Amino acid sequence: MKYLLHILFSISIVFSQVNNLKITVLSTMVADYDYIGEWGFAAIVESDGNQILFDTGFRDNTVLENADSLGIDLSKVEHVFLSHNHTDHTGGLMRLRKELMVSNPNAMKYVHVGKGIFIDRWSNSINRNAFKTYKKQFEDLGIEFIYHDKPEEIFPNVWTTGTVPRVHNEKNWSGYREMIIDGKKEEDNIPEDQSLVINTPKGLALVSGCGHAGIVNTLEHTSKLFNESSSIYAAVGGFHLFNKNNKDISWTAKHMKKHGIKYFLGAHCTGIDAVYQIRKKNRMKREHCSVSAIGSYLDLEKGMYSGLITK
Repeated sequence: MKYLLHILFSISIVFSQVNNLKITVLSTMVADYDYIGEWGFAAIVESDGNQILFDTGFRDNTVLENADSLGIDLSKVEHVFLSHNHTDHTGGLMRLRKELMVSNPNAMKYVHVGKGIFIDRWSNSINRNAFKTYKKQFEDLGIEFIYHDKPEEIFPNVWTTGTVPRVHNEKNWSGYREMIIDGKKEEDNIPEDQSLVINTPKGLALVSGCGHAGIVNTLEHTSKLFNESSSIYAAVGGFHLFNKNNKDISWTAKHMKKHGIKYFLGAHCTGIDAVYQIRKKNRMKREHCSVSAIGSYLDLEKGMYSGLITK
């Protein structure tokens, strides 16, 4: 029975694909013109008439103001996906909900998170999980948290990865915080870290916040979810390569090429040099591999636009 369900799952995701997709970056470090740059990440994912805000940036005003400058109406966005608990990905949620619910009571109401996002994170006897401290305030504003630990379809052909197995020791986290699990101290490896995957006629598009689970781990997990029937044609977001050495980046680039990535838009913690090394090692064109800026986008029909300053 389990095998049959796996076959049916694979068939459904192979033959069901989006017709339209656009992923626009609203929070990252580099900004063209009058946009606001910051250490954070957010992107609006638009797919076949559905919209979901992926992460909410660091400062409370960044996503609101950048969206306004780009002519994007966030008041119609009712679903939010938070990749993990860190403030540079969750910091804008409170203000977004408060301001946008005035015109749409359901704006930013349904917040998708990984199970474990509210676990205490300790450092020097201080709980560093700031997101947890605001949980009641979020709920008082009418926010409903939707928990995921397995792959689930949020919208047609838009999937959570679920919890990503840490097969390779990529260790894409700082290592200075601890969690208490079943009464025992464990290193905080951000276990709730998840990404979004969109199934398109060109292949799979992956959106990542920081990739704390590891970009290669996430790519391999995603490929297996879809029965390795589709290549991963695009990866957008933060992938935590900024502090990696040349050997690690070469290893990562090799695996990205193996999975068929044709478009790479590296934002936030990916690192400028890491993006350029991957471009060089995988012999990718400038218009296919670039550092992301505010307003950068991946469009299923038009391809990738990186911005004026980050090519």
